[in-house]
Amino acid sequence: MSKSPRAATGVAQPGRGSGRKPPLRKAEYEILAEFRYTLRHFLDFSGGAATALGLTPQQHQALLAIKGYPGKAAVTPGELAERLAIRHNTAVELANRLAAQDLIERRPAPADRRQVLLALTPTAEAKLAALSASHRDELRRLRPVLKALLDRLS
Repeated sequence: MSKSPRAATGVAQPGRGSGRKPPLRKAEYEILAEFRYTLRHFLDFSGGAATALGLTPQQHQALLAIKGYPGKAAVTPGELAERLAIRHNTAVELANRLAAQDLIERRPAPADRRQVLLALTPTAEAKLAALSASHRDELRRLRPVLKALLDRLS
């Protein structure tokens, strides 16, 4: 199983760390608040774009997690659960809803036919391509803002 983004990037979790850190300055709180504000707007944009194409934000995230999974074209329900930070049974229910909408197909894994793989259908591929293009454009628009905030935090 792959590592979580926190583990992969070494981001400390609240309450953990090695030793005392200097207190944050007011300017750092302002940067962190602005960064979170910008992310919130991006997430609102993302949710609206998904809804406009008949998807919930979680369904969009699931399709992106399947398509963007490193080195694989299809994922197990467990891998989907890990990528979305949800429980396995929640991922199975999400997969059921996606399959009912003809957005994913289930197929047996070639190495172990007892294992199920989830893959995107052509319908999902088309919706995800449209969403991903608009998200890429929005991230390109936000890049200077996010970069400036991160640079100020350094």
